[in-house]
Amino acid sequence: MTRKTFAEAMVDGLRYCMEEDPHFSLIGNEVLGLGPEAAHLRSLAERFSDRIHYPPTSEAGFVALAAGAAMAGVRMFAHLGLASFSYPAMSSIANELATAHYTSGGKVKVPVVLHMGHGLLMGGASQHSASPQSMFWNVPGLEIALPATPYDVKGLLRTAVKSDNPTLLITHGLMMGTQGEVPDEDYAIPFGKADVKRKGRDVTVVATSLTVTLALEAAEALAKDGIEVEVIDPRTLVPFDKAAILASVAKTGRLVVADETNRSCGVASEIVAIVAEEGFASLKAPVVRVTRPDVPIPASAPLEAFLTPTAEKIAAGVRRACA
Repeated sequence: MTRKTFAEAMVDGLRYCMEEDPHFSLIGNEVLGLGPEAAHLRSLAERFSDRIHYPPTSEAGFVALAAGAAMAGVRMFAHLGLASFSYPAMSSIANELATAHYTSGGKVKVPVVLHMGHGLLMGGASQHSASPQSMFWNVPGLEIALPATPYDVKGLLRTAVKSDNPTLLITHGLMMGTQGEVPDEDYAIPFGKADVKRKGRDVTVVATSLTVTLALEAAEALAKDGIEVEVIDPRTLVPFDKAAILASVAKTGRLVVADETNRSCGVASEIVAIVAEEGFASLKAPVVRVTRPDVPIPASAPLEAFLTPTAEKIAAGVRRACA
């Protein structure tokens, strides 16, 4: 095990993909963002320069290109930049990638990974702060992975690339420099298997992406007051491990869901609906959602901070659930 950043773990996963498949190709600019972690991709770009391509700024164009290449049998990794930029490519994603396997009667495989960075980025404003994973969850045919740690991103990336289904790998723009223990050897994390990031007896907190880290911070603070929080990270939305969440709620009797998608029709709303339908008898208190509200994200730093889910807001939600 080596302590690595989220970005370094991503590069490790991509390196294994490049080495194992001589046709695997990457298309996109600034795969690791524009911060200091971007330098970690340099060695990969030099070693596999013939299979790393830098397209013009036309997400609709190069996602369609990646889709066609994947359908022709080339495993692809296409980086769209921020998740907000996936919208111009929505036709290719929803009408072509997601439906090709089904509408071809299983004859067409689509081994493409679309990578995008979501979330509130401290000044991204309305056009650079999207978290559209719940929107894509409503498009049947797509797999969706939301790694929250360096360990998870390497393992989930390897599974995504090996999949014959179109997969969205959605990472948070503020996670690239976060650190964690990562195995040096190759490994893959199966989709549809949630991870218990922290065990607890009093309340279940389901969190995704960056809010996993925030939920763990909240849990540490609440433990000082005798409230033991169980933190569950689904890791993938499609497939979704509802059994793990229902089992945790059956143990604790309380549920808080923390997520950066919008409150209405968001990831938190769907998780709450699942528990309401299949685990309602286990609940001792009303569920609590900690999300962004249904408004465009302002450029103003104080206003953005007011809208952003934080460890303090998650802790307050837990206290409400335990009141």
